[in-house]
Amino acid sequence: MKDQIYNVLFLCTGNSARSIMAEGLLTQLGAGRFRAYSAGSHPTGTVNPFAVEKLQREGIDTAHARSKSWDEFVQPGAPRLDFVITVCDNAAAEVCPSWPGQPITAHWGVFDPAAVEGSEGEKRLAFAKAFAILERRIALFANLNPASLERLALEQRVRDIGRTASSKASE
Repeated sequence: MKDQIYNVLFLCTGNSARSIMAEGLLTQLGAGRFRAYSAGSHPTGTVNPFAVEKLQREGIDTAHARSKSWDEFVQPGAPRLDFVITVCDNAAAEVCPSWPGQPITAHWGVFDPAAVEGSEGEKRLAFAKAFAILERRIALFANLNPASLERLALEQRVRDIGRTASSKASE
């Protein structure tokens, strides 16, 4: 079981920024151990260009980045999810679909950089800050060894990542 690849779905409302960045980060940081996906409850249909720019500046491939509905992940033939993590407060408050296989769920709320108004520089800074929060959390997550933990302990650790890493990110 140590060679298992764990499927992780990052959720947000629009699936245009935070969840897209989280998917790209885990794809890079968790390569060979985790397979990352993202989706939205009400996808915008486009990926925010500042999210794409930030990922590309960090050397993360954006070729497969697309805004999509979470409905794709409850259809027959969808990947079996091991983890479902919401990264925005709106998606966390919504009634989610019933995920097949009872994945571990957690909420890692991150402010919405796409909602920041101002100059392009101010928007880039907002995306950099949101990216830094996600990067810290995903680095902690990618270092977990799910096979060595009981489900309840694993679920608690994944949820704790969303609480503990946010205070460090604001320093």
